[in-house]
Amino acid sequence: MATTETTVLQFSQSSNTLSAKVHPLVIFNICDCYVRRPDQADRVIGTLLGSVLPDGTVDIRNSYAVPHNEFSDQVALDIDYHHNMLSSHQKVNPKEVIVGWYSTGTGVTGGSALIHEFYSREVANPIHLTVDTGFKNGEGTIKAYISVNLSLGDRQLAAQFQEIPLDLRMVEAERLGFDILKTTSVDKLPNDLEGMEASMERLLALIDDIYKYVDNVVEGHVEADNTIGRFLADTVASLPKLSPAAFDKLMNDNVQDHLLLLYLSSITRTQLSLAEKLNTAAQIL
Repeated sequence: MATTETTVLQFSQSSNTLSAKVHPLVIFNICDCYVRRPDQADRVIGTLLGSVLPDGTVDIRNSYAVPHNEFSDQVALDIDYHHNMLSSHQKVNPKEVIVGWYSTGTGVTGGSALIHEFYSREVANPIHLTVDTGFKNGEGTIKAYISVNLSLGDRQLAAQFQEIPLDLRMVEAERLGFDILKTTSVDKLPNDLEGMEASMERLLALIDDIYKYVDNVVEGHVEADNTIGRFLADTVASLPKLSPAAFDKLMNDNVQDHLLLLYLSSITRTQLSLAEKLNTAAQIL
């Protein structure tokens, strides 16, 4: 019986074993570059820096924007600027190498394949990170992709972007900054006193929740949790044993110290602004 040869349509690699981890600093930097973009630019693109961890996860730790122009089916990158920025970054952090590139928007576009082809010459299997700087519905969509070649037998037909798992972890301070970014319209950024007021209001709300939980446990409405009880006991034991008068004095002293720091920082900013204006005037004269 004669055997027939079949040609199989296949992908050159699988994205199941790849994953990426991005640090919040990268997201903040991308959003900042988007705000400072030229008026005629619809999106911002740039280079991602980091390293590959022993388990194969791509660790994205830094980034910088790359000037570019996009037309209907063409993309022009400032390659010299890209290489100069890379050289400057590696003088400070020599262990950070190119791991991919980013773009603002909700997904890949027609020009993304051309840009990805350029970065494929810079590094093997680059990551493409997309960041939705519009924060639609109050959420920032952040996704990571890799390019997978689609081939028919020995003939390569096209390249396809496939999404890979992305890990974005933040500490509490970074989470607060990210939440502010989600608000597309704000009157002004909170100053130090307003930030302290918001923190105290949140602390009072947490204390009220603790009071309600303890009262419900005592009255038998909620079953006691030993883990929460030990945590509350450790928290109370860590508080200094002070009389109400001593505690009020301590709080007032801390507030006065904080206000003094605010006053000194305001004076410093005024002095720096005045020195800059005098220096500019001296250069003109």
